[in-house]
Amino acid sequence: MNKCYVIDTNVLLHSPNAIFTFNEHTVIIPEVVLEELDRFKSESSERGANSRQVSRIIDNLRATGNLLKGVPLNDQGGILRIETNHLDTKIPANWSGSKPDNRILQVCKGLSESNHYPILVSRDTNMRVKATILTIHAEDFRNEKVASIEEQYTGRGIIYTTSEVINRFHENVLNTIDPIFLFTYDENAHVLINTPLETNQFFLIRSTDNDRHTALGRFDGEKIIHLRYQHHNPFGVVPRNIGQIFMQECLMMSASEAPLVIIKGPAGTAKTFYSLAVGLHQHFECRPRDYNHILICRPNVPMDEDIGFLPGSEVDKVSPFMRGIRDNLFTLMNGNTLDDSKDLMQAEDTIQLLFDKHTIQTEALAFQRGRSLQKYWVIFDEMQNATPRQAKGVITRPGLGTKIILLGDPAQIDHPYLDSQSNGLVYASEKMRGSKLCFQVTLQHDECERSPLAAEAAIRL
Repeated sequence: MNKCYVIDTNVLLHSPNAIFTFNEHTVIIPEVVLEELDRFKSESSERGANSRQVSRIIDNLRATGNLLKGVPLNDQGGILRIETNHLDTKIPANWSGSKPDNRILQVCKGLSESNHYPILVSRDTNMRVKATILTIHAEDFRNEKVASIEEQYTGRGIIYTTSEVINRFHENVLNTIDPIFLFTYDENAHVLINTPLETNQFFLIRSTDNDRHTALGRFDGEKIIHLRYQHHNPFGVVPRNIGQIFMQECLMMSASEAPLVIIKGPAGTAKTFYSLAVGLHQHFECRPRDYNHILICRPNVPMDEDIGFLPGSEVDKVSPFMRGIRDNLFTLMNGNTLDDSKDLMQAEDTIQLLFDKHTIQTEALAFQRGRSLQKYWVIFDEMQNATPRQAKGVITRPGLGTKIILLGDPAQIDHPYLDSQSNGLVYASEKMRGSKLCFQVTLQHDECERSPLAAEAAIRL
């Protein structure tokens, strides 16, 4: 039987270049998929942009041959074919033939009955379940998926060495540790082994002689070096745990050293709070000033049902999504210790002044394409609700002197077509792993500092 992949519309709307990822195999697009793409092409959203891009790709391929018979996709023998047949193939009587999903399944069943082995590729779980009812093999689109949360890169680790090595490391801030003296613990074999380290990975270094004898360091690609900003307090903020020390280190580094910082972790671990604190510190307390503006963006994906059209300018429309930013700013302005109503009002006025003077700017993620940001401190918050394509788009925005910070919790996703393995945050994290220009830290559940309840909920829920 001839193996072929039938592509659902949601795959192309998520990844316009998906048809080129099946190597030597035949890719089939039912004609109803083209109709669905046409329905989305007028949207100003990323979905609309992807729809238009897919249409352009297919139109370019049309010029190379007959799409109904098949046109070549690559040098490996891959073929793209538009399928318009199998209109009389029977599907369950209670399945509406006018529904696009059912037409795609009808094509799959027709191919199966005509000596083909179709594999339906869809991001829709219900679509895959319905395919199983028809005994059609179905898969999720895995090309942009990364490892599960437990296996994803954290940017940190624990390594072991002797007390003598740690003592020498502590003697002078210029002293380093050669990786040949460092070991990781193999949980399966229960032994210490020497393993390769990732560039820019942070480490808690423990003594093999005394578990309480420790040091903190970073692997620069050749050796373990000291942390430079461990004892700093940007904007008066003091790190409360090891994760925050690592986070502070990569945030405090200059844009030329660390132009991209990716911070993952559960709610309450101070990801946004710390990013704002260091940004304000760099803007107000450092001279010469490295960053002229603090820009904050986040995907406009609501946690609950959309409340509908929001009137006003772009700033007015994104304002509801930025309330968490104001909460953090209020805390940074000592709002949590203010009791007098006059002091509270003054703190509120100070925060509003930051926005009025454009020291802090808030914008929609959708409008960042095409920009070239110079000397900006840019925070992309809640990036677990962004697509891999959006993540690529924002990481390619910075010009000279700009620092990009991606924040989010891969376990809290509100986007209907993303999960903990396919969102833009984890996609960027895995693809940028080991880059000298990227620093990463994943905060742990026991490093939640928001409140005891937040810490407990992050673990239990």
